[in-house]
Amino acid sequence: MKIVRFKDPSGYTRLGEWKGDKLNAGNIRYDLEEVDILPPCKPSKIVCIGLNYLDHIEETGREKPSRPELFLKPPNTLVGHLNTIFIPRKKKRVDYEGELGVVINKQCKNVAIEESEEYILGYTCVNDISNRDDQRKERNWVRGKAFDCAAPVGPVIATLDEVPSDAKITTRLNGDIRQKSSIDKMLFSIPELIEEISRYMTLEPGDIISTGTPSGVGPITEGDTIEIEIEGIGVLKNPVSLNK
Repeated sequence: MKIVRFKDPSGYTRLGEWKGDKLNAGNIRYDLEEVDILPPCKPSKIVCIGLNYLDHIEETGREKPSRPELFLKPPNTLVGHLNTIFIPRKKKRVDYEGELGVVINKQCKNVAIEESEEYILGYTCVNDISNRDDQRKERNWVRGKAFDCAAPVGPVIATLDEVPSDAKITTRLNGDIRQKSSIDKMLFSIPELIEEISRYMTLEPGDIISTGTPSGVGPITEGDTIEIEIEGIGVLKNPVSLNK
């Protein structure tokens, strides 16, 4: 099942199922062209993982971490499918990072690895937009990672049965492939991430764990279009513009 949040033609927010080129909500079917796709959930926080693919670690010149590297993105960073990413002005480099997002289905704390799956609602696509100018200057990455529009998410939440354990993840910039990997190449697995994160903080329904990016990270600028595609989920597509 692919769960989708959208605004119908009257402006009412609905939760439905994405099937082919139609959205089903109750007994009503909508064409994609007549609705606005929203971020598929409303997280209280997005917990992001740094350096979780070995090839990305190599391209950054960093050392392999001994435990998951965590940072946060607040709700103001959310952007839905097809909505514009407004990036900060006067920055030399703002990057895309295609990632698998894990959506939590119920409150959890101190979750054991073997119990982790029961706390997963499904998976989504995440673009961890990163302002490198400020990220390199600050310890907590607030300016670098938590600015408005820094977390495009969507287009759906795909249930676990929809997404293969080795699902392909691809990032395209203006139609050209820039990242190509599979989610089974993570350094720390999804169960390990849920165990580690829930040891330190309570995860709430709708919270997202953004599981890290593979190699091929690069810059975006005004006029670009960025797409994150994950097998079994779909394509998260966003145009890029400068912040107003």
